[in-house]
This record gives sequence, structure tokens and C-alpha cells, in this order.
Amino acid sequence: MKPIWYFVGLILLTIGGIIFLNGIYLLINPPEIKTVLAETHPSIWWGIIMVVSGLLLYLNNRNKIIS
Repeated sequence: MKPIWYFVGLILLTIGGIIFLNGIYLLINPPEIKTVLAETHPSIWWGIIMVVSGLLLYLNNRNKIIS
């Protein structure tokens, strides 16, 4: 049986990838109405943070088996 952090890592990796790709899309095709901090591209930063943390959790727990 795998630990819960293995699956949390997979979820963070998947959702972070989706958010990162959305940020790249918004960087290429900017919306008509801009928000105050739109130039900081928060979806790109949070996508990267989530992918890295998900990858760390996944790699740390992929071979652990709970008996």
C-alpha cells in the first residue's frame, strides 16, 4: 500500500501542470481586461511551485511501502 503523500504528489503535479499551462496560454494571449498584478503572471509562478512540490513528494514516496 502506498502512503497518502504519494497520491498528494501526483495530484499536485497534475494540477500544477494544468495551472502552469494556463499561465503560459495567458502569457501568449493576454485577456482584454487586465487586473492589478497581471504583469507578475501568478499562475505561472504557482504552477511551477506546485509542480516542484508535487515532484518532490512523488519522488520521495514512490518506492515506500506501508505494511
